[in-house]
Amino acid sequence: MPVGTAFHEKTLALCESLNYREWSGYYAVSSYEPHHEHEYNAIRNASALIDVSPLYKYRITGPDATRLVDRIITRDVRKIAVGQVVYTPWCDERGHVIDDGTVSRLEENVYRWTAADPSLRWFSQNAVGMEVSIEDISESVAALALQGPTSGRLLARASDADIAQLKYFRVTSARIGGVEVDISRTGYTGDLGYEIWIPAESAGRVWDAIVEEGRAFDIHPAGMLALDVARIEAGLLLIDVDFNSSKRAVIESQKYSPFEMGLSRLVNLDKGRFVGQAALQAEQRRGHLREIVGLEVDWTGVERVFEAVGLPPTVSPIASRVAVPVYFKGTQTGKATSTTWSPTLKKLIALATVKREHARAGTRLEIEMTVEAVRHRVTATVVKTPFFNPKRKTATPVT
Repeated sequence: MPVGTAFHEKTLALCESLNYREWSGYYAVSSYEPHHEHEYNAIRNASALIDVSPLYKYRITGPDATRLVDRIITRDVRKIAVGQVVYTPWCDERGHVIDDGTVSRLEENVYRWTAADPSLRWFSQNAVGMEVSIEDISESVAALALQGPTSGRLLARASDADIAQLKYFRVTSARIGGVEVDISRTGYTGDLGYEIWIPAESAGRVWDAIVEEGRAFDIHPAGMLALDVARIEAGLLLIDVDFNSSKRAVIESQKYSPFEMGLSRLVNLDKGRFVGQAALQAEQRRGHLREIVGLEVDWTGVERVFEAVGLPPTVSPIASRVAVPVYFKGTQTGKATSTTWSPTLKKLIALATVKREHARAGTRLEIEMTVEAVRHRVTATVVKTPFFNPKRKTATPVT
């Protein structure tokens, strides 16, 4: 049975819909109101406060901490400065992705690592013979994502950190509501945003301080439904939906390499030895067979399908995580795994796995759509992700 996060007392009082879901053994709000429109709009137009405490979190310390991190991730740790955060996958021996997440270098040999799936066993197996400590801090550290165009100005008022100097994918220490926290300029929305790492016992004080300062910035708590739409717009992948962990895959086709996930830029094959390196070097030489891409669905085609049965065109405001076939000239080339209507772009978009020869931007494919229990195919064009990529995401915010 799920349990509440450190913010449950705060979120429960605000959750009018009582619409919850389970996330890693915790209750997570799907939407606070009956419809998630206001929460999505807060992400894109104001400030949204999202409880992301169910993420798995680990603290890696000791003389061999850097050596361990470098052994596991595909990124080159030598290029990660103290105070920097990187997004990275990590692989098994065959070059298949186990999970992806962020690694923050807090000190020379101190790291905070986040993951979607439990990873303590894998980290410990790879640490044999090393002088390193791996602490699971998932329960002792709560986390909030503060996302949206006004989040920088809000955080500058709510904390004593120099937010104007906190660059994209950097982390700093600060105080909020008298509580010592870490603030990283990261998030899962593709917008200007921050993640705040808080001692669990002080979580409520930090929540209250941010909400109090946030009133002037039209702050809204946001749930998973709004976050799902935003992360698809940002082209961000979701484990167990857009790809599968190799540790839990049942068949080979469920396993993905970083190249297949479109993450080749995050693989440093010329660094020191790391898990999966040889397999990834071989895959780079022969080429990967499929790739995750973005699709823009032809809305005129959607209208025609509905008009043919005498209905107005409709699309759910809730992002779909149901896989549907994707075709190239009548033959299936892959599947769309995350599909949503983008309120900002006014487009129907999807993340899809397709054969590599059909992954080039501009390629015209077809996506399956069911109307009145009849399957149809609508044109969809391969596009580069992210679909939505505002300059404010990486620019220095005006505070």
